[in-house]
Amino acid sequence: MAALARWCVRHRLVVLLLWLLALGGTAAAASVAGSAYSNDYQVPGTESGRAAELLQDNFPGLGGDSDTVVWHSAVDPVRAADIEQTMTRALDTIADLPGVASVVSPYEGHAAGRISEDGRTAYATVTFDEPVERIDRDEAAAVVSAAKAAEADGLRVELGGQAVALTESSGGHLAEVVGVAVAAVVLFLAFGSLAASLLPIATALVSVGTAYAGIVLLGHLMTVADFAPMLGMLIGLGVGIDYALFIVTRHRRGLKRGLTVEEAARNAVATTGRAVVFAGATVCIALLGMLILRLGFLNGVAIAASLTVVLTVAASVTLLPALLSFIGTRALSRRERRRLAEHGPQPEVPTGFAARWSAFVERRPKLLGAAALAVMALLAVPMFSLHLGTSDQGNNPESATTRQAYDLLADGFGPGLNGPLTLVTPVTGAQDRLALDNLDATLRATEGVRAATPVTYDSDGDTAHLTVVPDSSPQSQRTSELVDRLREEVLPRAGNGTALDLKVGGITAGYDDFADVIVGKLPLFVGVVIGLGCVLLLLAFRSVGIPLKAAAMNVAAVAAAFGVVVAIFQWGWGGELLGLGRAGPIEPFLPVIMVSVLFGLSMDYQVFLVSRMYEEWLETGDNRRAVRVGLAETSRVINSAAVIMIAVFLAFVLSGDRVIAMFGVALAAAVALDAFVLRTLLVPALMHLLGGANWWLPGWLDRRLPRLSIEPPEIRTTGADGRARIPGAREDALPDGTVTVKERRPDVRDTPG
Repeated sequence: MAALARWCVRHRLVVLLLWLLALGGTAAAASVAGSAYSNDYQVPGTESGRAAELLQDNFPGLGGDSDTVVWHSAVDPVRAADIEQTMTRALDTIADLPGVASVVSPYEGHAAGRISEDGRTAYATVTFDEPVERIDRDEAAAVVSAAKAAEADGLRVELGGQAVALTESSGGHLAEVVGVAVAAVVLFLAFGSLAASLLPIATALVSVGTAYAGIVLLGHLMTVADFAPMLGMLIGLGVGIDYALFIVTRHRRGLKRGLTVEEAARNAVATTGRAVVFAGATVCIALLGMLILRLGFLNGVAIAASLTVVLTVAASVTLLPALLSFIGTRALSRRERRRLAEHGPQPEVPTGFAARWSAFVERRPKLLGAAALAVMALLAVPMFSLHLGTSDQGNNPESATTRQAYDLLADGFGPGLNGPLTLVTPVTGAQDRLALDNLDATLRATEGVRAATPVTYDSDGDTAHLTVVPDSSPQSQRTSELVDRLREEVLPRAGNGTALDLKVGGITAGYDDFADVIVGKLPLFVGVVIGLGCVLLLLAFRSVGIPLKAAAMNVAAVAAAFGVVVAIFQWGWGGELLGLGRAGPIEPFLPVIMVSVLFGLSMDYQVFLVSRMYEEWLETGDNRRAVRVGLAETSRVINSAAVIMIAVFLAFVLSGDRVIAMFGVALAAAVALDAFVLRTLLVPALMHLLGGANWWLPGWLDRRLPRLSIEPPEIRTTGADGRARIPGAREDALPDGTVTVKERRPDVRDTPG
């Protein structure tokens, strides 16, 4: 690492140009190629997946994505001649557009029931040739334009559906701007130097920008969800700025100790830079753990997020030292440079609140540990009512056409029309047909069903389907219960004595199946991720207790963060106030992605905190001093890093995307709890209580484990005689040129709690 830093400093212009070339090249390639994101939740082998395959194979006109055009008249009934003519022309135009397979109008004889009872609202179904993941955004935009052209005074036209949602813009880049601005303010307050505060921002922006363009290109090679670039940017800005903050802090410390700019940069990368690489590796391992789930939808998210982390780490250990060499001693504030010139190198000893807090935790470990556990347990309580599902378009911003179409349909026809269920089955004989002919009446009498259509057969008569409209919204728990009731009770009873194999498909059924698969594989996934993390910590700190405590802390952070998410997004506590829309279920893929990201981020703080404690333990063998010094010397930078990460994550609430807002709130809550409750309170309290047991490792295991050093001792400055200076000591030169080292002043290393 030292050699890498030395090369980057001495060839700083080359390094800068290479990174700018990478950013410009990937951005240009992404602009030419365009995006090809896909939200394909289908899992092969599930019941909803088999239903979709039957529809695709036997009803080509129904295999594509179905969207709705909804119109509402405030004055005349929708059957008025002028309204009917206007909308019929618009629907005919839509039917002739490329990519559109069929349009079903309420003015046609076989489309009865598509006009509300009060006669003021009607809807048409637009079916595309392809499922939503293969629909071009321009095709969907053309449908929206053709429908909106029919609007007139007193006639509202809105559109709903997954393809239409592709045309709705997000909140732009306001979230990124706000997050970066807050991070810049925190960095300036921490460093007192404008140049030093801008370097972490610049490093993160270059690396995240390159990763963002790379994710766009990745979408052409594999399935990548449309939220993956925003998620990558969210993670990349948070960890990128934090990693750079840690390295710049160590660089500034080296300058204050009298190192040259090149020596300080090399020392920072050789010490803290190694910890950054280790922390980034743990984040990537946690993210790539999603690959063991074998879900194509999550594979793309895992690789996209990991790519972002890899590039942010690479920029931190290559681009950042090059930029540090450009600004020279301006990494220090003017006051710090003046003090250095007047008084010479001085040690940076933790003082103030950090030292007092470290001593306070040492004096009251039981009380403070119990308080921290109570806080974490209280926040985790809502997690036990977690309901996994996918929010529907009723959660979209009120200004969105998809939200307005949803509300019009819900008011005119009931909320269930926004997510009907589809029943599909092969048909083998007359007995099957007889049972199907009576099925719609049975379904209409089923609890939770608002309406059911008659059976429709394919051209060969060997496959049938019908539509069931629930009396509750797609995201409602009642709709999920209806899916279970149909699968377990109603349909088996209706098909008794026949060869029917009725499959329940549709939006809610598909999301429920996806959630079931996720939940079924979650224990394996969590076990693998935590196990790998424990192995890394075991190698790094040569202790059994440190990895076990880290695993427990990570589980606590995840549980409490999910509790916060459930309270805000599922229970709706403050959701409308924050502009997050109505209460709804938690996205089924959120637990997996959150466990990956939170585990990786938690490991970052664990590494930076415990590595300093471990260094002091190896030097003194005094556990109380090791914990006290480690907490005092790292808490300030950890808290600064946490504030930056929280600001970046919370800023993404402004994105206008409920999924991204959910990630932002969850990550911000987890980082806040991890930094301010776990790492600076519960972890040191437990380590004080456990004493020397923190560092226990069986002798037979110690002999077999390879040696791994995360953060080696930093470079010491040399005195006039070439000997290494002792941090914290005062040196006096005698007339003959020899240097005497006097005893250093007492500091936090000597003061007991």
